[in-house]
Amino acid sequence: MRRTLPSFAAVTLVCLLTACGGDTGTTDTASTTVTPSADASTALAPAAIAPSATPTTAAPAAPAPAETLTAKPKPKPPAAPALTCKQLAGAHVGSAKVPYNGYPDHLPLTEGRWSGEDGATVLLQKPCGIGDLDGDGAADAVGVVALNGGGSGTFFTVLAWRNSGGKPAFRALADLGDRTPVLSVKVAGQQATVVWLTRSDGKSLAELDIRRTSTYQLSGPTLAEVGHTEAPYTP
Repeated sequence: MRRTLPSFAAVTLVCLLTACGGDTGTTDTASTTVTPSADASTALAPAAIAPSATPTTAAPAAPAPAETLTAKPKPKPPAAPALTCKQLAGAHVGSAKVPYNGYPDHLPLTEGRWSGEDGATVLLQKPCGIGDLDGDGAADAVGVVALNGGGSGTFFTVLAWRNSGGKPAFRALADLGDRTPVLSVKVAGQQATVVWLTRSDGKSLAELDIRRTSTYQLSGPTLAEVGHTEAPYTP
């Protein structure tokens, strides 16, 4: 019994000592953990630094496309008023450059007639054609005159007048010969079509047995025949 009690008392004493000094042991050995509050954390955090503004270099503007310069067509001048057959009654026949039947200068018609000191007369004939002969867009005129020098002969000539600002200006001619009357004149497609009477070889000047249709074009100072057709003619 005596051996057992001391052992028990010693164990009891150790337990008591451990329980009583537990707080002191804990204080000496425990470490204190300090958790910063949210406010403290915010205060200690470094202030956010805004990124420095980087200067923006503007891209060079693209060069404007070069303006395409298109040559504007020049407006055509308004076409002159078309000539009329009536105007030919006061026109000139021939010129110094293109003489008519040997006359050195033009012969001025008055009401369709010209009379010379030598007794010769020039008469404007009825057939007449109006149309563009030279391709300038203005209507020219083609007419016929007959020259009588005082004898039995009557010489017919086809004349062309260009349109000069609405007035007839002598341009070219084509001689048809003696006693070869003209029946009609037409201008189209820069050509003049003339229907006139003539004779076969061996016939007298008074005998007209051919109806000829001739086509003329301007060729310098002349009306050049570019072709013709013939048909029998009976008076």
